[in-house]
Amino acid sequence: MVGKTLAGEILSWNAAAERVFGWTHDEIVGRNIRELIPSDRQSEEDAIIARISQGLRMPTFETVRIRKDGSEVHVAVTVSPVLDRHGNVVAASKIARDISAKKATLLRLEESEHRFRLLADNISQLAWIADREGGIFWYNQRWFDYTGTTLEEMQGWGWKAVHHPDHLERVVTKVSAHFQSGEDWEDTFPLRSADGEWRWFLSRAKTIRDAAGEVLCWFGTNTDVTEMRDAEERIELLLQEVNHRSKNMLAIVQSLARRSDVARPDFIERLEQRIRGLAANQDVLVRRAWSDIPVMEMIEAQLRSLGESRDQVHCEGPAIVLSPGAAEALAMALHEMGTNALKYGALSVPDGRVAIGWSLDPQAADGTARFRIRWIERGGPPVAAPEHKGFGTRILVDVPRVKLRAEVTVRFDPEGFAWELDCPASALG
Repeated sequence: MVGKTLAGEILSWNAAAERVFGWTHDEIVGRNIRELIPSDRQSEEDAIIARISQGLRMPTFETVRIRKDGSEVHVAVTVSPVLDRHGNVVAASKIARDISAKKATLLRLEESEHRFRLLADNISQLAWIADREGGIFWYNQRWFDYTGTTLEEMQGWGWKAVHHPDHLERVVTKVSAHFQSGEDWEDTFPLRSADGEWRWFLSRAKTIRDAAGEVLCWFGTNTDVTEMRDAEERIELLLQEVNHRSKNMLAIVQSLARRSDVARPDFIERLEQRIRGLAANQDVLVRRAWSDIPVMEMIEAQLRSLGESRDQVHCEGPAIVLSPGAAEALAMALHEMGTNALKYGALSVPDGRVAIGWSLDPQAADGTARFRIRWIERGGPPVAAPEHKGFGTRILVDVPRVKLRAEVTVRFDPEGFAWELDCPASALG
């Protein structure tokens, strides 16, 4: 408690003032009260004197004052006028209460709130807090950024407005049961974004309990798992495709083994060559992730097995892509012809040549687009038609004819072997 004149001269100074400000009674009495007021707060004293001079009490306000050692102290100040026996204001009585501890506590709370906000608003999840009955009263900033809503719209059970109608009843039923039982909750469902997009979220809520084990509130998060779900679906689809392709490949290998002439002395060698041809095409398919394959890339995969004889082969044609199924049918035929040419045909001699050409006729005579590819050998040993049709003929003629709805022509001309295929362009897709 401090007494002062209207001019600011200190008249009285109790023991509590000594403890708060560090000045003893004898040191401070006679000095001006403004010595305790920071330079940037001197206007406060002007306002106090103006009010007290009118005989009015100065309501309590919080401010900062200076101790004897120059440090600042937070105080709550109340000032009342002192009247003489005639009712005239002659002095002022000031009560200053040290609120440093309160201010420190509030500062810690503000810092804690700031840290909480930094954490809550910068985590990747949407977050929220609900009361014990499940009414949500707080969301982090990410929730509002994603949904484009306000707290007024979302309070309580307002969150139902951004849930997909196909899942809402199920979600409400399940979460309500958990709010009643107090068990932690988990579910997955789509939420609508501010721009109308539906994205999938893995949502969890954990109970926050008091010392007695009673539920105080619920803390929940929503984690965007849309990309993860899409990736899982792609993996599942890929596994199904691998399973399907593996079964097809085993069936083809079994067919190759059954159809090859076991009586021939080169049975094992020819079977291995055919399997290697299939493997080369599979490498291309895998590298392309089972997507469309350029004709040239498919051909090159088969010609690599020719070694140095590859230089005797000329390829020419436009950029056309094949579906995995079409590429597989043509690759088997090309590999078969390459193997035969290397053993018996044009590639068995240095001067022999093979020409592979393909084209796309966008408007054939029948009004449809047609794909054509040919294999022409020249400069090799004289050729003759085989005495009987074996599995090689099936690979060259029957497989592409069935798979590509193709017309296939095979000729054993005196000047060299020739193979031509004509099919609808639609069969390549």
